[in-house]
Amino acid sequence: MIKRASCAATVLAALALAPPATAQAAGNGPLSLAGVHPSGATYAIEVPRDWNGTVLSFTPGYGQGAGPEHRPAELGGDAASRAWLLAHGYALAGTRPYGDGWAVEESLRASAETLATFAKAAGEPEMTLAWGASMGGAIAAGLAELRPDLIDGALPYCASVAGPVAMLNQSLDAAFAFKTLLAPGEDAIKLVRLASAEEEARSTAAAREVLEAAQQTAQGRARIALAAAFAQVSTWSVPDTPEPAPHDWEGQQAQEYAAFMATVFSPRHPLEQRAGGNFSWNTGVDYRKQLRESGRERQVRALYERAGLDLDADLAALAKAPRVAADPEAVAYMEDYFTPRGRLGVPVLTLHERGDNYPTVTQARAYADAVKRAGKGPLLRQAYVDRPGHCRYTGAEFAAAVETLRDRVATGHWKDTHAHGLGRLAARLADADPGLGSAQFTDHRPGRFLRPHVPR
Repeated sequence: MIKRASCAATVLAALALAPPATAQAAGNGPLSLAGVHPSGATYAIEVPRDWNGTVLSFTPGYGQGAGPEHRPAELGGDAASRAWLLAHGYALAGTRPYGDGWAVEESLRASAETLATFAKAAGEPEMTLAWGASMGGAIAAGLAELRPDLIDGALPYCASVAGPVAMLNQSLDAAFAFKTLLAPGEDAIKLVRLASAEEEARSTAAAREVLEAAQQTAQGRARIALAAAFAQVSTWSVPDTPEPAPHDWEGQQAQEYAAFMATVFSPRHPLEQRAGGNFSWNTGVDYRKQLRESGRERQVRALYERAGLDLDADLAALAKAPRVAADPEAVAYMEDYFTPRGRLGVPVLTLHERGDNYPTVTQARAYADAVKRAGKGPLLRQAYVDRPGHCRYTGAEFAAAVETLRDRVATGHWKDTHAHGLGRLAARLADADPGLGSAQFTDHRPGRFLRPHVPR
């Protein structure tokens, strides 16, 4: 078994372990299990006949809880990559937490329950890798910091690795600019402290109505672009569309508009309920500086000039507008569940689409910066694919990423994680199994995340 460091975190010290549905010694596969933990979380386990000793533990994204109906757990990746992994000796384990929404607290515990169940049923693995999609990727990143005794490596993909505080601050900045400049008297649009799901639905509907009207005018489009710059909404957001040219300001704005509502007005009420209050703020934020550092100033200025608007006047209006303060206890909860501090205990390989917004790809940069500040940079590598959209990876991309991480854990050294190295590996795997499809790895360095938050 890979030697693991002891866990310094105390938030997950006590775990209720579920008994397996059946018990079977390792090496006697194939084995297929599914069940429900005492917590209400569901699990699924697949062990191939020729198990190579490695298990991949998966957690799904936001809003994919098991619920009272005990929805079955998933195993991660896509159908092609799962078939390839099982055929090449990998075991798969999946956990679906009972809690819904931002169920990070439950997911961290339930993942440990599933791995304990796996060990009882199939035998202790030689290597355990955590992977997850979107919020599930945040779980994988959380395990890499909080439970290095439990896993040997992590593969967060399309993951919110900047953490919920930074992610929702980013959304607040854009929503604040949007309301201040395009709907200053619209009380139905609430930025924080939403009292109910119904109030959030009314707020979102009102914001969408304002957005649709604004998109019909040059002035409205310019102000949407300014707000989108604060949230770092991708200028290439729509799947299966060509990327706008570098100076195609209108084409870029159309892509930002398409992703604006889902990025800026993403669900907030369920997260505030879980945290016990509002965990977002914009007190002290200099929006003139934010625009300058966003990488979008040229686009925004060009659109303002074409619309005949005064950008300096709008930035001054933002500077004078009343700000939003956070509730410290709510911030503390979201720091615990889970905001990365960068203190990796195991190797981590992240995977992001260059045009992702849910989270924005700049979250990858925030994560890398946190890891570097914590002195753990050698444990982290980051890979990117050249397309817009969220969690739309091919089997070849998944397989290459898993093989790369497994090799790093086994040897202690990273192989080539640049686009050409990962691309060669993916092509070789796909040559042997065309069902994996092709890969579109690209070398990319995201712009700096504007509002990073790393707990002290």
